[in-house]
Amino acid sequence: MLQELSIRNFAIIDDLHISFSDGLTILSGETGTGKSVITNAVNLLLGSRASAKLIRTGAETAELEALFQFAKESKAAQIMEKQGFDTLDGLLVRRIISRKDRHRIYINGRLATIHMLNLITENLASISSQHSQQRLLKEDQHLLILDQFGGLMPQRKEVCKCFHEILPLIRKLKVLESDISRRSDYINTLRFEKKEIQDASIIPGEDAALEQERTRLKNGKLLYQIACNSVSELYSSRGAILERLIEIRKDLDKGCRIDPELISKRDSLAESAFQIEDTARELESYIKIIQMDENRLDEIETRINLLNKLKRKYGGSIEEVISHLESIDDELTENENISEKTVEIESKISDLYKRLKNLVKELSQKRKQASEILSKKIEKELRSLKMPHTRFQIELQPIAAGGDANLTIDKNVILETGIDKASFLIAPNAGEELKPLADIASGGELSRVVLALKASLLAETDSVSTIVFDEVDAGIGGSAAEIIGKKISCLAGYHQVICITHLPQIAKFGRHHYRISKHVSGGRTHTSINLLDEKDRVKEIARMLGGLTITQAALDHAREMLQDG
Repeated sequence: MLQELSIRNFAIIDDLHISFSDGLTILSGETGTGKSVITNAVNLLLGSRASAKLIRTGAETAELEALFQFAKESKAAQIMEKQGFDTLDGLLVRRIISRKDRHRIYINGRLATIHMLNLITENLASISSQHSQQRLLKEDQHLLILDQFGGLMPQRKEVCKCFHEILPLIRKLKVLESDISRRSDYINTLRFEKKEIQDASIIPGEDAALEQERTRLKNGKLLYQIACNSVSELYSSRGAILERLIEIRKDLDKGCRIDPELISKRDSLAESAFQIEDTARELESYIKIIQMDENRLDEIETRINLLNKLKRKYGGSIEEVISHLESIDDELTENENISEKTVEIESKISDLYKRLKNLVKELSQKRKQASEILSKKIEKELRSLKMPHTRFQIELQPIAAGGDANLTIDKNVILETGIDKASFLIAPNAGEELKPLADIASGGELSRVVLALKASLLAETDSVSTIVFDEVDAGIGGSAAEIIGKKISCLAGYHQVICITHLPQIAKFGRHHYRISKHVSGGRTHTSINLLDEKDRVKEIARMLGGLTITQAALDHAREMLQDG
């Protein structure tokens, strides 16, 4: 159940907070006050995609927050517990929409993804709006509605899973069986590249070592001079640093006999002398290995040029060239085993096809059974909604074959949804032929079909806890509106129902009634919402009945309607 809803800087709403209860809650108000904006906010909190265009003018971010309560054994609670969320206080969803498109989602205070939000809220609420009516005109939605009604979504998901297992194998088999000559040329190219890289006998890190050696060779004379001068200054020349340190140490030896405080200084100086002597000997060894071989330099230049050529051709580094060689080996090995691979894939496809064939046949059969039941239920609901002579039928047809034989059954193509397409057919009046819903249904008839579907799919079940109706009463009035109000009220006996409406015949059935209004202050439009008491509710129903001028007759009529509600 949706318990709390907060909206800030969203569309025309600056700051709004609503507390909801169980039963039927009515939201009413003048057109343009922001009623449908509330539905949009709930949609976003249930996982719809966000856009910076939804942010109120002048604000940098919009913030939406909703608190849902649900049973501990519900699917949402199970998913949350599996993901490590504490469900003791319910589900708190917070969305921040930014003009910089850095939108954020928080679930119970933890940063979350849109995927996680959709997973948790999948069965929390059902929203019906005028947009839902337009969706109902699209036949690709009809099959989904039927599967949801028949409890066939698990089988549908199995078909989808099997379909997406077999599909890449079919594509891979086609690649393996593609143009032999083109593959032959490609294999010859791979073999040439392999030989070129192998002939180079590349060693990892070789290029860096060669670059260093080239630098030393190019600067051999300078390095030799520096090393020789250093040895001379440190060790071998007259008055060298080591010789002067030894003299200083002798003086300190004399001083130590007078003042022991100088002993540590003398020892430190002696250690420095040893280090200088070691350094001088290392420099002498370095002098012996310095090369000034022009032939070796030419060899290195040639080798570096070869390595650079291979790097340009097969990758930006020696490691990439070696990696390319490994991938060539993998592809050549795969090509050598292509016959075995083809047989193996064909065997997998055959097994998956048998499984997919059985799954889609079983799903199709269950759809036929479910379509008959749902058609009868919808006809029954429509009769209760003042469409007594309406016939409703769900027509299932196969999809014409075309394409791979492994995705065909009985000359019908297999898709990820199975082998069926569904069409909702309706004949609103006696004596008429059944025709597609999109061809003949009026706005009022569509509204009743939507409600009939909701009643058929949701009544007396716990598939969702909250149902939102956003002005689905378009094109309806008079006694038909009151019948729809009773039907919505009946649904509210099993679910929390939030209904946005302009019709007093529906509003009168509400257990709770909010009025949404807007006013201008400081040059800006502000939206407010107020829970109506009995007196204010009479006024609101009267306004819905008679417009801006509320007469005593309208008030009396409103009071009478509420007493009958």
